[in-house]
Parts: sequence; structure tokens; C-alpha cells
Amino acid sequence: MTDNLRLHGFNNLTSSLSFNIYDICYAKTEEQRSAYIDYIDELYNAERLTQILKDVTNIIGAHVLNIARQDYEPHGASVTILIAEHELDDAAPEQIKPGPGPLPETVVGHLDKSHVTVHSYPESHPDNGISTFRLDIDVSTCGHISPLKALNYLIHSFDSDIVTMDYRVRGFTRDVDGKKLFIDHGITSIQDYLAEDTKHAYQMMDVNVYQENMFHTKMLLKDFELENYLFGTSRRDITFEEARDIESRLRKEMLEIFYSRNLD
Repeated sequence: MTDNLRLHGFNNLTSSLSFNIYDICYAKTEEQRSAYIDYIDELYNAERLTQILKDVTNIIGAHVLNIARQDYEPHGASVTILIAEHELDDAAPEQIKPGPGPLPETVVGHLDKSHVTVHSYPESHPDNGISTFRLDIDVSTCGHISPLKALNYLIHSFDSDIVTMDYRVRGFTRDVDGKKLFIDHGITSIQDYLAEDTKHAYQMMDVNVYQENMFHTKMLLKDFELENYLFGTSRRDITFEEARDIESRLRKEMLEIFYSRNLD
């Protein structure tokens, strides 16, 4: 949009980012699977997730109104933060144009009342030894700044094998002549907001519906080192045949999640 764009009233658009990560591991025994779930539950408890959302709030230029958080039994945690704007005369250009956002640093921005939420979902299955941890973060904002500026920090906050992101803009605002604006910033892909190290580390796939202001990006980690996926055991403790079988199971799990369908 042009720098001299003038609105009638305030910016009434809502930008929503859904950020989902998956972490996969192999835990052979029931004790190892239970230990993995306990490890994930402790690593991503409500207190840790609250701090991550506070950092996201800083990055998008908001301040906290209210925090509600909960650790669940037997597993999982959720946090919801209501946020309000920092009122500025003009949004900084670097907060509007496409590009990766910062790592955890305070960034000045412009945001209307909205929210950020996070939910964790650890799970395992006894048949094939695969355990999966999923984390969902949603950032909903109004105003000039895009929640996409939080992506760089979020991706670097987790060891993610698969990342799924959805971004959509809803509602409309009007310029002083009464013309409706259904999006207030240029975007061709969520990838426009990712850092170069992320682009090199992941295989990516886009599904974008430009006329509906809907953008979708999936990411699958390129590098695979079996040792990094074994929980409670070491590569030295298993045979070559076992290692090959475990790697096949892990890769199948990742591909099924990435493509959202079961594979033969």
C-alpha cells in the first residue's frame, strides 16, 4: 500500500496467524514413552509457554492485559493472553514490509485489542514406538503490524520437524473516499517473512488463495540424523537392521503429517 494512504476511522482488518509445530521421536518401551511425555510436559509447561507468548507480544508491539494459563492432567498445557495496542502516529516501515521478524527483542508497533494463545498436545502409540508432540500457537491482531513478524522467533524457539502455518486477513476498512480495503499490506507468501537459515533448513510447500487473502505454508526438516530421534536409547545400542526399521517408521510418520494423509 502507498505511504500516503489515509483511512476513514481506524484500521478494522483482522490478521490471524496459526503456527503449528510437530516434534517426532522414537521411544521403544512403555517406560521410555512415558518418560518422553513427562519430558515434553516439563519442557513446555504453562510457565514456559507463557514466557514464549510474552515474547511474541513484545515482538508484535503489544502489551499484556490478562493472562490465563493451565497445566492439564495427565498431560498438556494451554495459555491465553489478551493484548492491547501501543498507540503510535505511524508504524515503522520495517514492521509492515515483508521480511523476517526479530528474535526476542522489544519492537515498537501498532496493535488493537486482540489475543495470542498456545496449546500443547503430547501423544504416543505403543505399536510402532513413535511419539509425537504438537504445539499450536495462534496470534490474532488488528492494525498496521502483521503477526507474521513473530515467525522468526517462533521457529527458533522450538526444535521442529514439521511446521504448518496459516495466515488470513478478514474484515475490511475504508479509505477517506469510502473505498473498502480487504488487505492493507503486500504479501505473496508466508515465506516472504522467513529468515534465510530457515529456508535452507526446510523443504517447503505453499497453498495460497490470493483472492481470499489466505496463505498456507508447510515445512519439513531436510536433515535427518537418527541419533536425534532416539529417546532413552542410543544408536550404538541398536543393530543396523533395527536402525533401518526405526528410520523408516520415523520418515513415514513425518511424511504423513506433512502431506496430511496416511501412506502405504
